[in-house]
Amino acid sequence: MKPIIGVTPDFNAGDRKEWGGREPTYFLRARYIRAIEDLGGIPLVLPLLGDRATRRRIFQNLDGVLLTGSGPDIPPSLYGERQRYPFNLVSERRSSFELDIVRLAKQADLPLLGICGGMQTMNVACGGSLIQDISSQISKPLQHRQQTPAANLSHTVRVAPGSLLRRIVRSLSMRVNSSHHQSVNAVAPSLIASAQASDGIVEAIESPAHRFFLGVQWHPEFLFDRHPLHRRLFEAFLRAARSTGRSA
Repeated sequence: MKPIIGVTPDFNAGDRKEWGGREPTYFLRARYIRAIEDLGGIPLVLPLLGDRATRRRIFQNLDGVLLTGSGPDIPPSLYGERQRYPFNLVSERRSSFELDIVRLAKQADLPLLGICGGMQTMNVACGGSLIQDISSQISKPLQHRQQTPAANLSHTVRVAPGSLLRRIVRSLSMRVNSSHHQSVNAVAPSLIASAQASDGIVEAIESPAHRFFLGVQWHPEFLFDRHPLHRRLFEAFLRAARSTGRSA
């Protein structure tokens, strides 16, 4: 049975010329869809609905949720800070929808995988905070915005023993790609850090109390077809989604 996976798109509210200009536009890179489809899931791109009752209705038909990355940043006001650096911010429509979906998934124990900005959204939704700009706030950081293509591996992360991530990848360390300037700062109280880079940047978070509630800072959708450890992330996510009980 193939699980139905809701996939969140990015959204241009009409102020990003590279994503539709003044016309509000949904945007999603096909690699996210391909990873789910190739490994046995049914990807369903989610509309960023404003009405909460309608969100709940769609949510009830999903077996899992994939929170994708984003070019713009999560507004710092959502974790109690002022914006310190002049980066573009995620639209209110997307941030409101995704924060709500994270909380719904956590409450229902629905499998959720967050990638890059999706991981950061998970942390904020659960009460954590973010480093707004790594290079400005961290002393001697690694290069987290790699200059090579995203299909290349960039640096190593240490995987926490006893974590869900450790059980999935079956390794105490792994090489990852890297394309972000923000990261998790204070880990949300109900979550744990399950991977870190050598400079201390949190590279994965998860909830020990849920079947599959995992976020990774890297982009496994670029790597799953060539690197077994990254393929295992999607395979484990889809296994958890199949056990939800609503698969088609």
